[in-house]
Amino acid sequence: MNTVIIDGNGLTLDQLVAVAKQGYKVVLHEGAQKRVEKSRKIVERIVKNDEVVYGITTGFGKFSDVVITQNDCKTLQKNLILSHACGYGKSFPTEVVRAIMLLRANALSKGYSGITLNALNTLIEMINKGVHPIIPEKGSLGASGDLAPLAHMVLPMIGEGEAEYKGEILNGKDAMDRAGIPLVELTAKEGLALINGTQVMTAVGALAVDEAIQLLKLADVSSALTMEALRGIKDAFYPEVHSIRPHKGQMTTAENMLNLVEGSNLVTNQGELRVQDAYTLRCIPQVHGASKDAINYVLERVLIEMNSATDNPVITENGNVISGGNFHGQPMALSFDFLGIAAAELGNISERRIERLINYQLNDLPAFLVKKGGLNSGFMITQYAAAALVSENKVLAHPASVDSIPSSANQEDHVSMGTIAARKSRDIIENVKRVIATEIMAACQAIDFRENVKLGIGTSAAYRVVRENLSFIEEDRIMYKDLDKCTELLSNRTLINEVEKVVKIKY
Repeated sequence: MNTVIIDGNGLTLDQLVAVAKQGYKVVLHEGAQKRVEKSRKIVERIVKNDEVVYGITTGFGKFSDVVITQNDCKTLQKNLILSHACGYGKSFPTEVVRAIMLLRANALSKGYSGITLNALNTLIEMINKGVHPIIPEKGSLGASGDLAPLAHMVLPMIGEGEAEYKGEILNGKDAMDRAGIPLVELTAKEGLALINGTQVMTAVGALAVDEAIQLLKLADVSSALTMEALRGIKDAFYPEVHSIRPHKGQMTTAENMLNLVEGSNLVTNQGELRVQDAYTLRCIPQVHGASKDAINYVLERVLIEMNSATDNPVITENGNVISGGNFHGQPMALSFDFLGIAAAELGNISERRIERLINYQLNDLPAFLVKKGGLNSGFMITQYAAAALVSENKVLAHPASVDSIPSSANQEDHVSMGTIAARKSRDIIENVKRVIATEIMAACQAIDFRENVKLGIGTSAAYRVVRENLSFIEEDRIMYKDLDKCTELLSNRTLINEVEKVVKIKY
């Protein structure tokens, strides 16, 4: 049985992807159970002794000075969920919802939240039985955490809202009943414990990082194919060039390029055909490498956040209940803005390589990579479409984190907009994937115009996958269908998996 054990500390990106996309089950670690029970006893003591503690015996936000009686604690927590569930827009896809639920469960399992073990187990059971709350994408400021979307996550737990179960969207109670999961009656602090955190932005961003890592590899493959198609100069990738400017991503990219084209008779040496290449070929290590370094930085931040307690208040190991700011999404907001910018640059340089492939003034290939040009347009408009995507990315890459709008009557007077940053980075990555698919198609088309071709060990694997699924474009045909097929080869990782059977691509 494929399972992931959570304890709040060791969750990896691969495990997150396994639960989100592959349906892995979730098991709560025994040690985590004990920590959860310990922190819950502290909450129960506070309520019993009528202590005034934010979010347990008080209202929320600007209502933090309103004391709540023991009799009203359950009503307070339920009202919190009902009032905060005000998201808007299309709902997150199932894989994102599962990632959100997993991350919230993992954060709660650290034992700093004061939730009951029953409520936590209910959330885990929903993951395992496939009850997926309908969560709108929009409505989070990224502080105090992802309140609105996480409230939508909780609604089915209390028999409200909507959830998808076995492919059908049901009201929350029906979904829980069909799955055989008892509803939860939220008690002191539990509503707040379930929604006060950064798990929505982190889930969206973490899955985007996973896609971005694949994009880094694909960008090296596509550029290596283009290098061969344009008979590029490999000297620019030699280690002695990069050891004197030893940025890790730059050195890694140069190594990848040499490995991918190893054995090729198309790549050239300096001075063989020309003295130097244009920047989009010669500077691949510097440009791709900078994006590698940026995305690896974001990966480090994401792994920290995935295993953090982002509640307010937090119940510390020594029993203190402290109101802090761990819910604030700024560390993720800046990271995901950076992620989007790094991905956008991969698209920018790829689109310029597409131009070099199809523009007969810049190469020795047929115009727009087609026979009988004029009668046929070939790859002419594919560059238009790619240019539109990279231009859109320039708009999307504007940082969300530089904006802040005060909320809760100025009690919460600086927010992160981190969830917007995560969603934007995800959209940028999808656009770039299409651009890279276009470059791969164009490069393979260009290679087919060469004679006596011997491709590199890595590029030959990529070329073979493309040609097994897409034929040479002899004359004009409906282009989006081919582009869709090529994009799917990238999305389902067929192409990169085949390449990595012969060349390990580093990132």
